[in-house]
Amino acid sequence: MKQIDTIATLLLIIGGLNWGLVGLANLDLVAAITGAGNFGSKNVLGAIIYTLVGLAAVYKLLTWSTSRRPTFAEGCCSRRPVVRGEPAAAGRARRLSNLARTPEGRDRRS
Repeated sequence: MKQIDTIATLLLIIGGLNWGLVGLANLDLVAAITGAGNFGSKNVLGAIIYTLVGLAAVYKLLTWSTSRRPTFAEGCCSRRPVVRGEPAAAGRARRLSNLARTPEGRDRRS
């Protein structure tokens, strides 16, 4: 993972934990750590942290589709495309029979 992705992920974790504490305990951790006081109060340092968390969210949103891994159904773990409606046993038997053949099409078992 690139360094900017790591930083953005950490900032999103900080923001998520902060909002979780706001929802559960009415505690604004960023305001408490920066010395701004009560919930909703902010100082310059708190404003910088909130801005960085927001920028990290925008960055992750813009890069989400490029960093997303393909799912099993999209073919990440299989060389063949997924055949809709094919019984699982038939697909498994076809894959096993393909493994028994050489690239030239000859049967390896004989």
